[in-house]
Amino acid sequence: MAEILKGAPVASSLTEKLITHADSLKKRGVTPTLAMLRVGEKAGDISYETGATKRCEKIGIDIKKIILPEKCRREKVIEEIHKVNRDKNIHAFLMFRPLDDKDTERSACEALSPAKDADCMTPSALAGVFTGSGTGYPPCTAGACLELLDYYGVELSGKHVVIIGRSLVIGKPVSMLMLSRNATVTICHSRTKFLPEICREADVIIAAVGKAGFVGADFVREGQIVIDVGINLDANGNLCGDVNFPAVEPVVKAITPVPAGVGAITTAVLAKHVIEAAEKSC
Repeated sequence: MAEILKGAPVASSLTEKLITHADSLKKRGVTPTLAMLRVGEKAGDISYETGATKRCEKIGIDIKKIILPEKCRREKVIEEIHKVNRDKNIHAFLMFRPLDDKDTERSACEALSPAKDADCMTPSALAGVFTGSGTGYPPCTAGACLELLDYYGVELSGKHVVIIGRSLVIGKPVSMLMLSRNATVTICHSRTKFLPEICREADVIIAAVGKAGFVGADFVREGQIVIDVGINLDANGNLCGDVNFPAVEPVVKAITPVPAGVGAITTAVLAKHVIEAAEKSC
């Protein structure tokens, strides 16, 4: 039986550390503050907003919610972002994506100050992840993968990490985070030839392909660690990951569940970015 790498203990440990940092900031007269912009009433956005709000309030982070109607004009979204840029009391910003209007989303990402970018929205923050310059912060989910591996004592230096997925939200940035820990990284995707064979060579597999149950028993061998970043619905409408958990779990050394795995850590990582941005503002 594999060790189940649950996200809740990771998030709780990180939260306790952040409470201490937030208290220290407040003693110096700084209240860490996050602005969240939501366009429309998408259920997923509202759910994440609720979870992030609870996490931040527990830590001692103030929340400023900006809620706009679904059909609002691009100029209104940009106007709100400019307000955030100018407000010295707001240290970090999160916009729920994707927006229905891709032009608006692109313009909004370009308008945001990279120093306040809590989720790698801006081109400068993304460049910072790839160059290691320290500009901005990596996407929260990518950061959650690293937090989880650190918490469970997984040494990455010299290890072979295979990442299935090439998006700018997970696949590519998490590959940079793994490289920063001296792992040897192979980036694959759904059209990679001989993918099961490549995955069986890995020490760590990170599945972020966006296809329910894509990673089966033929992808894995004994001794591996499998991190499932996928969020999908199965044929019965139940939440599931990119990994066929019943098939893979009996084989590998350790595996994250879906739900209750990586996703449980993302709001804590978001809060970490807010605290770090507030510290840099002092």
